[in-house]
Amino acid sequence: MNVTPADEAILQTGHPKGLYVLFATEFWERFSYYGMRAIFVLFMTDKLLFDKAYAANIYGSYTGLVYLTPLIGGYVADRYWGNRKSIFVGGALMAVGQFILFACASLGQGSATASTLLWTGLAFLIFGNGFFKPNISTMVGQLYPEGDNTKKDSAYTIFYMGINAGAFLAPLICGYLGEKVDFKWGFFAAGLGMVLSLIIFYFTKDKYVVSATGEQLGTHANKLKDTSVSETGKTGFSSTQIIVLIASIIAAIAIIYFLLDVDFWGSAIYGMTLCLPFAILTDRSLTKVEKSRLSVIIIIMIFVIFFWMCFEQAGASLTFFANEQTDRDVFGWEMPASYFQSFNPIFIVLLAPIFATLWGRLGKRGVEPPAPMKQAMGLGFLALGFLFISFGTTGDAAIKVSIIWLTGLYFLHTVGELFLSPIGLSMVNKLTPGRFTSLMMGIWFMAIATGNKLAGTMSSLYPDPKATGPAPVFLGITVDNLHTYFMIFVAFAGAAAIILFLLSFKLRKMMHGIK
Repeated sequence: MNVTPADEAILQTGHPKGLYVLFATEFWERFSYYGMRAIFVLFMTDKLLFDKAYAANIYGSYTGLVYLTPLIGGYVADRYWGNRKSIFVGGALMAVGQFILFACASLGQGSATASTLLWTGLAFLIFGNGFFKPNISTMVGQLYPEGDNTKKDSAYTIFYMGINAGAFLAPLICGYLGEKVDFKWGFFAAGLGMVLSLIIFYFTKDKYVVSATGEQLGTHANKLKDTSVSETGKTGFSSTQIIVLIASIIAAIAIIYFLLDVDFWGSAIYGMTLCLPFAILTDRSLTKVEKSRLSVIIIIMIFVIFFWMCFEQAGASLTFFANEQTDRDVFGWEMPASYFQSFNPIFIVLLAPIFATLWGRLGKRGVEPPAPMKQAMGLGFLALGFLFISFGTTGDAAIKVSIIWLTGLYFLHTVGELFLSPIGLSMVNKLTPGRFTSLMMGIWFMAIATGNKLAGTMSSLYPDPKATGPAPVFLGITVDNLHTYFMIFVAFAGAAAIILFLLSFKLRKMMHGIK
């Protein structure tokens, strides 16, 4: 590979300024998303008077669909719009969605119009995120010269710090406004955050979001990149393949909906996640090496589903735990329950520079673990977090536990997240052919969508101390106390960690030299 002088400059001097533009853009977009999320389930239970199980399922469907629609946004960017236009359109839709939720929360309790505004606002947020999320993540990797894979891991970790800096600030502002003033002002603040994100991106992208050679990134469809043909000389999908794919998705959705009795949105998320990742492997332009590398992404997606199913308890069941069964008294001041959602992102902000430096140093010494092994370790820390909090639970719902238990869980989960999530984003960028980058990023987010939807389903098993009916049952286990509830996640995450660790040696070979 020939390295240009501009490439060499980035290799020697560090990260390009465009990384910090994308950092700031994502900071305020994530402020908007996590600000809304911090008060979402509390808004539904306290203002709209939904019961916990129903609110948890809505939360799971919403967060699942938020990560499913990046498939649409990634496809549009790759085929038609390019990354820049997709980001701006997505951001505008999300801003509108937040202000619709502001209008929803402004109505009186029990208003018939509130439900209509709720679903409308969520729809704007879901589709907006679909255009925004995969494209800004893709552009981070495009800032670097081809082959600079070690620095990409570091860059995505820094970018991830921007995500979580916004996520840290969001519950403090939107959570406080929502819980202590009025829910509508929490949503309004989230809307302003999204507007600020758009302003930053619009006025700085032309100058700083450029390649190592000075070319502006994201202005054209990604299909124009590294166009190639397979060994057979064929490209793309045939009309027969497309028909089979659509039929397979419809069949999978129908089976899950009618036979497994899953709600429609859950069936759509699960059905598409089952079919679409494998469909991309049938693209006739892919070489054998490209197929092998994409297969690694698809295999790891299975484990990513389990990670986010467990991790995303933060937005539902762990919020209930913080609100009802955690002693939130801090020197005579009662901390809002939503503030706990700032613990994970502040730990990310503190630890991300350490991890970015760590990967850089290990890479220079040639001892950096491959991505699958890092992600296995991430699942291990996730299991440890739930094991830790399980020791802090009591059988008496009237007894509130120390703040230390949730703090310890969030710390361990943060370490696990840094081993898995930014490394996953970097891995997708490194292993995917340039013409598929946004689409494959969207497919990667499908795993997160499935994990988020499952998180909502699992949150509905939360043993509500105020419930009068029978305790929920999961796989024959009666979930009648918090210790049992948390140990279920220990089992899932621990088993996934062990299996992925054992597979990591084979997956490394399938990556064909890319770490």
